[in-house]
Amino acid sequence: MPENSDRPDRRGARAKIDAQRAVERRTRRRRRALFVLGGIIVAAAVVIAIVLSIPSSNSTSSAKTGPEGITLESGDVLAPSSTAAGGQTVDGISCSATEQVAYHIHSHLAVYVNGQSRSIPYGIGIVMPVPTTTPNGVFAQATNCYYWLHTHASDGIIHVESPTQSQYTLGQFFDIWQQPLSATQVGPATGPVTAYVNGKPYTGDPRDITLQPHEDIQLDVGTPTVAPQPVDWSRAQL
Repeated sequence: MPENSDRPDRRGARAKIDAQRAVERRTRRRRRALFVLGGIIVAAAVVIAIVLSIPSSNSTSSAKTGPEGITLESGDVLAPSSTAAGGQTVDGISCSATEQVAYHIHSHLAVYVNGQSRSIPYGIGIVMPVPTTTPNGVFAQATNCYYWLHTHASDGIIHVESPTQSQYTLGQFFDIWQQPLSATQVGPATGPVTAYVNGKPYTGDPRDITLQPHEDIQLDVGTPTVAPQPVDWSRAQL
């Protein structure tokens, strides 16, 4: 009789132990699930960080430094250099057999059409240009002659190389290029023209913009306009 009276207590204790073990098993499973989930989250964060750290092909190409130490311009060419004058004097600017360095400065021109970059080609103002491929892109030199305003590379740099110190304008450069420039047209692109010089709005006729040392000129045709983009001159030997 006493032995039989102990059985319910033993069964109750065993049930409590089994219940406690079941709770412990569920706790261990939850911990393992949380550990696996935490590992997945950490791995995903690492993958995202790696992807974000890799520049896209577009940003890499647009950031390529050209042969003059200035970033090459991206986008389609605004107008070909082949339209430029062939040696005749333009606006009092001659085409000389050699480059004139008595007055030698450099300005930068960037053009955006409806928010898209359009590049300035090499060879403007260089009659019969001879392109030479360098590790950083093409650099052109003349077969016949150089106008005092010209471009050697597709980086937007306008070289002013004159036998005397004179004031030259963006309009004269476009005249040598034989492309129109006005408040409503830049080359073949038409629309309202928003001009910036060294990051500040220019409200006059864009033809009258004077070419100054290390000057950043930006022309936006149409809309949307692009905020002024500064030029890094620090790596250029210009």
